[in-house]
Amino acid sequence: MKRKVLVAGASGLVGLAAVKHFASLPGWEVAGVSRRKPTGIDGVEFVSVDLLDADACRDVFSRLGDVTHLVYAALHEIPGLLPGWLDDEVIDKNGAMLRNLFEPLATVAKGLTHVSLLHGTKAYGIHHPSLGVRGLRIPLKERDPRRPHHNFYWVQEEYLRGKQQGHDWGLTTFRPTVIYGDATGANMNPALPIGAYAAILKEAGEPLHFPGKNLAPWVHEAVDADLVARALAWAAETPRAWGEAYNLTNGDVFTWSQAWEAIAEAMEMPVGEQRPMSFVHDLPKRADEWAAVVDKYALAGPRDLVAFAGYNSLVYCDVMVGPERRGDFPALNSTIKARQHGFHDCVDTEDMFRTIFRRLREQRVLP
Repeated sequence: MKRKVLVAGASGLVGLAAVKHFASLPGWEVAGVSRRKPTGIDGVEFVSVDLLDADACRDVFSRLGDVTHLVYAALHEIPGLLPGWLDDEVIDKNGAMLRNLFEPLATVAKGLTHVSLLHGTKAYGIHHPSLGVRGLRIPLKERDPRRPHHNFYWVQEEYLRGKQQGHDWGLTTFRPTVIYGDATGANMNPALPIGAYAAILKEAGEPLHFPGKNLAPWVHEAVDADLVARALAWAAETPRAWGEAYNLTNGDVFTWSQAWEAIAEAMEMPVGEQRPMSFVHDLPKRADEWAAVVDKYALAGPRDLVAFAGYNSLVYCDVMVGPERRGDFPALNSTIKARQHGFHDCVDTEDMFRTIFRRLREQRVLP
């Protein structure tokens, strides 16, 4: 049986990993859609379209009748990231983007079998000021009732569940924790700001100083973008996963103290001292140093530091590891459900950091 997956958000952190993974699997055709076309990937059909342009979407997706699977990993964010999570206009736009893609696609894709929807742990409302951590049960579990708040996740999920009526395609929703990978220009990839910071320090002859306020042994979770991609492929062919929502993590926990050692090792640097530094406010002040590094080592990425890291990734990095880091509440996720249903993949998080930063160096994205 012919299988063709359409990956929306193909240049993003999850979308790019999904495109690469599906393209590596026998028997799959892959099409990717994004405004910015990825390069250097063979055997994949890429379409550039703005998902907020309904007319353009009708033109593009009404010609993709051979699609059997959809991975929806597209995302609209505004500069500053965090305010957009509460913004009604941002929520409405994320809903409109999915509708603009799915309405024309569903009309022609008569063999549609499965849809994967990428959300995240904001489903539990921790980000929302009216909720926060008050009354939250740890670990976070998919079976817990919704905590009422306006969230584009619910807009998208309820739309797709409505479209399922009278059809037999399956829907799986994923809630990954903080995702790390090697996609450049992504909205929420802390690896790139950390990489640029490390490269600047190394070129200046300095060790890899820790930019947070402290190295208290609070535990965190992460998930490798490649693991998320493998989960997407699993769900696409596992009817047991259809109609379900799954948390995703690497399967372990980490402390930034140990993770920082792994990153320093991959960058071939000694670990430095604690020096609080804001990625969004302080790192751009060293943009000339980054541009000099790019020129000296003929790197593949942009000379503009903010363009390389992504402004929202700088913001996100401050929350994850910088002085704005929130680490005193262990909002850990249960991944028992995914394992019980048959997805057993896991990654050692320290090894993940080593792999990502070594890969970025091998790809000449970092020196």
